[in-house]
Amino acid sequence: MALRQQLIQKLEQRLSPQQIQLMKLLQVPTMELDQRIKQELEENPALEEGQDLEDDDYDNQEDDYDDQDDNDEFDLSDYLDDDIADYKTQANNQSRDEEERVIPLSGEQSFQERLIEQLHLLYLDEKQFVIANLIVGNLDESGYLNRAIDAIVDDLAFSMSIDASEKEVEGVLALVQELEPAGVGARNLQECLLLQLQRKQDGDIVKFTALKIVEKYFEEFTKKHYERIAKKLEIEDHDLKEAIDEILRCNPKPGGSMRDAAKSYQQIVPDFTLFEHEGRLELSLNSRNAPDLKVNRDYENMLRSYAEGAKNSKSDKEAFQFVKQKLDGAKWFIDAIKQRQQTLLLTMGAILEYQEAYFLSGDETKLKPMILKDIADMVELDISTVSRVANSKYVQTNYGIFSLKYFFSESLSTDSGEEVSTREVKKILSDAIEAEDKHNPLTDEKLMDLLKEKGYNIARRTVAKYREQLQIPVARMRKEL
Repeated sequence: MALRQQLIQKLEQRLSPQQIQLMKLLQVPTMELDQRIKQELEENPALEEGQDLEDDDYDNQEDDYDDQDDNDEFDLSDYLDDDIADYKTQANNQSRDEEERVIPLSGEQSFQERLIEQLHLLYLDEKQFVIANLIVGNLDESGYLNRAIDAIVDDLAFSMSIDASEKEVEGVLALVQELEPAGVGARNLQECLLLQLQRKQDGDIVKFTALKIVEKYFEEFTKKHYERIAKKLEIEDHDLKEAIDEILRCNPKPGGSMRDAAKSYQQIVPDFTLFEHEGRLELSLNSRNAPDLKVNRDYENMLRSYAEGAKNSKSDKEAFQFVKQKLDGAKWFIDAIKQRQQTLLLTMGAILEYQEAYFLSGDETKLKPMILKDIADMVELDISTVSRVANSKYVQTNYGIFSLKYFFSESLSTDSGEEVSTREVKKILSDAIEAEDKHNPLTDEKLMDLLKEKGYNIARRTVAKYREQLQIPVARMRKEL
C-alpha cells in the first residue's frame, strides 16, 4: 500500500489548561483545597500568600524592598541549573561506628498481632504454634475463619512441609477459639454466638435457654419465629424475651471490637455556612475557600527586565521562558481560585433559593423535588459543573451539616397532581415505621395503604424500594416480643 499525503480540515473542541485546572479545583472539598494550595505554593515561586497590593501601595513600599539584604533576592540559577550531579548535593557526616538513634513511633497493634501475643501464653509445641499462627493469619477483620480446614491442611503440607491431619488442625482451632475476645475463630455466626454464650454459663436459666436457642433453633431465631421457639422449648413469652436479649448482647463481629481504636474517622469541614438573621437567610463561604494569594512582584519586575533586554544567549531565553511560565501559572491559579469561589456561591445560592421553605423551617417534608438540571438552568451552567460543585461539598445549617447531594431528589405526583419530593415520602415512611407497634409491625402493603390515604399513589414494590434505601428491614425482622 503506497503512502500518500492529504489535507484535512476539521473542527474540534479542546479544553485549555486553565479550564482543566478549574474543573479539578471545583470538585475538591475544602480540606483537599488547603493541600492543593500548599502544593502550588511550593512548586511555583511566583505565587505567594497575602493580599495583592494596588500599584500605589506597592510604589510606597518599593523602598522597603530595596532595603532587603542580597540574600533575600531571587537567584534564578537556583531554578535553572539542573546539571549539578547528585553526589555534590549529598553529605554523610556520620561514621560507621556512630550509634544511630531513631525516635520510635507508636503504632496501633493489629487484630492478628494481639492474638499471636496470646498464643505465646499457651502451652503449644512448635507444630501447634505454626498451625495456630496460620489460623490466626486466615481470620478476617470480623474475627471469622472463612477458610476450610482441609484447605489449611493443604497449606501446611505444600507451603510449610508440615504433615497435619484435619483432626489436629481442629484441635488447634479449638485453642484459638479460647483466646480473647470471645467468639474469634468461629466459622459462622452461629458458632460465634455459641462460643460467647458457653463462656457465660454460670447456672443461670436465662443464659442456658439462650444457649439452647442458638444451638438447636438458630434458623427460627434468625427468621424471628418466636412462637415456634416458645412452643418447642415450652417457655413463656417473658422468659423467651429475656433469653433473646441475652443473645443480642453478644458481639456478632468480635474482631471489630479490637479495631475500634485503629479506625480513622473522616473530618467534615463545611464549605458553606447558612444562618437565619431576622427572618432572612444569609449564606457565607468558608474562609478556607477564599485564600489570599498574589503574584510575586519581584518576578514581575524580573520578567519586565528580561523583556526589555536583549535575549541573545540561550540561557537568557531559557530564563525569560521560565519566569514567564511561572508568572502565567500563578495568574491562572489565582483566577481559577476566584472563579471557583464565584461558582460555589452561585450554585449554593440557587439551591438556597429553590429550597428556601426547607431552610427556614428544617421540615424535611418541605423539600421540593430538585435535580441537577433545575439548578443548572438557574445558574446558566452545565450540568457537569453543578455536579462537581455538589460532589463532596457540605453546608452548615441551623439543623445540622448536610451534603449538597442531600437536597437533590426525584419528583413524585400525588392524587391532586402536585409534584412532591421522594424524600418527603421517605420521611413519612420512616415516621410511620418508627411509630408502629413493634409487636405487630406494618407490612409493605399496609404502608402502601397508609400512603394512599395521604394522597400518595405508590405501588407496593416502590414502598419496598424506599424502605430498603432507608435501610429498614422487612416487617417480620422488625418484630419484637
